[in-house]
Amino acid sequence: MEVVESLAADTSRQDNGYRLIKEYLLTQFDSGSYTIPSQRVLINENPFYTDSLLVEVNDVVVDTTKQKMYAIKPAMEVPSGFSFFPWIWIILAVLVLAALVFFLLRRRKKRQEAAKQLPPYERALFELQQLDESHLLENRQTKEYYSKLTEAVRRYIEDEVHLRAMESTTSELILELEEKMKSGELKLSRQTIDDLKIILQRADLAKFANSRPDIITAKGDRSKIEFVIKDTKAAIPEPTEEELLKDEEYRQAQLRKKKRRKIIMASTAGAVIIVIAISVIISTRGFTYLTHTVFGNPTKELMEGEWISSEYGDPAVAVNTPRVLKRGEIELPDDVKAMMVGSETFKDGDLAEDLYVVLTTMKFNQGAKFDLDKAVEGIYTNLEQQGARNIIVKDEEFTTLEGVEGVKVFGTLEMEHPRKEGEYISKEYSILNFSVGGGFQQITVIYDEQDEFAEEIAGRIINSVEFIK
Repeated sequence: MEVVESLAADTSRQDNGYRLIKEYLLTQFDSGSYTIPSQRVLINENPFYTDSLLVEVNDVVVDTTKQKMYAIKPAMEVPSGFSFFPWIWIILAVLVLAALVFFLLRRRKKRQEAAKQLPPYERALFELQQLDESHLLENRQTKEYYSKLTEAVRRYIEDEVHLRAMESTTSELILELEEKMKSGELKLSRQTIDDLKIILQRADLAKFANSRPDIITAKGDRSKIEFVIKDTKAAIPEPTEEELLKDEEYRQAQLRKKKRRKIIMASTAGAVIIVIAISVIISTRGFTYLTHTVFGNPTKELMEGEWISSEYGDPAVAVNTPRVLKRGEIELPDDVKAMMVGSETFKDGDLAEDLYVVLTTMKFNQGAKFDLDKAVEGIYTNLEQQGARNIIVKDEEFTTLEGVEGVKVFGTLEMEHPRKEGEYISKEYSILNFSVGGGFQQITVIYDEQDEFAEEIAGRIINSVEFIK
């Protein structure tokens, strides 16, 4: 026997002492006689023993003649120990984090590239502006300040004057500028070259000899460097038309290359997002749901569409259906026709389609004896006459929400495929049968066995049936 629950001890005063009751809830699933052995109880470290108990566990009496029979439930797939679902979210979180880091790094890189892609003159002025906002002088970082200052002017001279300014020493650079000036390629003033020479020499001392110019001198050098850049730009001759064409061709080539790179990155990111979305949908909803969502499913669209509530026949039967039932005809036995005043049939679809709904009402002559049980027994023959085979028939009592009683016949059958000769489709069916108001009413729903949406539609139709008083 197993202990289900151990309850708290119940204490009550009795005479000059206390009475303690301890209860346990036990369970046993097999009938028979069981003995609970003596239990050892400690009171003030002294052991006491209870009496043993004999417990009889009896069988539960079940009357199988009154027990309803239910359909055998289909086999269910037992999930494996490993679940892929939580890993999807972990991978998704890692990818989102990686994408965020990539975006921030990319954004920083783009800013740097944007500065590099500026024309040399605008880039040089931009670097001087960045130097003003760096607060290097306020922090007494003179070496770093002069390094960035001279780097800006050297890069500008290298890009615009086409000298190896970044690699040359101060004396080599000044010498090359003087030669350019003598040859007439640059129309620089002597004062500009002298100012540049003094600033570059002071920068060399700050970088290599730990010299520390004061802040006023450093700011003055910054202003002079800006003047050197502006004067150099003014001294450069206007480019020829051929040079302008070459520059424009190069710029267009770079733009095309950048555009291709963006397209590749966007396509890759889109593909990754699509793969992640598909993986999440498959892991949570299944592959069938994905295919139905992407490629569509007629019965799914019926289920999710606007349903119609209408009344049919006499006495009126109200039912909810995804489509309006249209008036039709069915074959009836001669003995049934003889006792009828009239009948009405309403249909939607046919047996070859995914969903087939039929509602039939009959009104009998006064005094006619209609046997509902006999009509239920004839359902097998009727299905067989319509081409069904391997028919499994089960029945049970059925009561509508308003308490009208009838008989529900249900089961499975096979119908020949409408487009593939010799191939059969497994279908399920539910047929409600009533004898209300001196007549007979039958609601039939037949659908593909493997179509989960059709099964849900059938359930909604069957459960919506009511009789209008």
